[in-house]
Amino acid sequence: MTKSTNVFQAGMEEIEKSWGWFLVLGILLTALGVVCVGTARTATTVSILVLGWVVIISAVVWLVNAFQAWSWSGFFVYLLNAIIRGVTGYLLLTHPNAGAEGITMLIASLFIVGGVFRTTAASSIQFPRWGWTAVAGVISVALGVYLLANWSTTSTFFIGLAIGIDLIFDGTALAGFAGAIHGLYKSEARTA
Repeated sequence: MTKSTNVFQAGMEEIEKSWGWFLVLGILLTALGVVCVGTARTATTVSILVLGWVVIISAVVWLVNAFQAWSWSGFFVYLLNAIIRGVTGYLLLTHPNAGAEGITMLIASLFIVGGVFRTTAASSIQFPRWGWTAVAGVISVALGVYLLANWSTTSTFFIGLAIGIDLIFDGTALAGFAGAIHGLYKSEARTA
């Protein structure tokens, strides 16, 4: 056995006990992905609005931190960070479609880097049914490349579609992993 397989085997008891949670999460991710694909423009707008609110909330946190560090020389750095985040969040909330175009490149990069990571990790660890996770990673990379190539024309529609497809493949891979773990747990219980 390889070292990565030994690491996987060490935590197997914990994972076997939680196979049902993996299955439920996989089903929920798949269902959410189907909803995102069916309402791609809405999913894009909602994604941008949620991001805008997260940035606004982080701006408030940075502003509070700035005033807590009033006497420190870094006060202006905290304050500037809060202002930049606040303006960015405000722009995302008031112009979500324009924000989608700007964020398209970032999401495409996320798909590419995340897909490469998933494919590489699944190939090196080789957990049960790892091929599904590797395929999900390859699909993520392909979506990211397509999105980068067509970001200006498809950003308001494709972000929601790509997020939905990615969720469907992640959910399916996770449900498959849960099924494999449950099968291992049953076969070990029979032999014991």
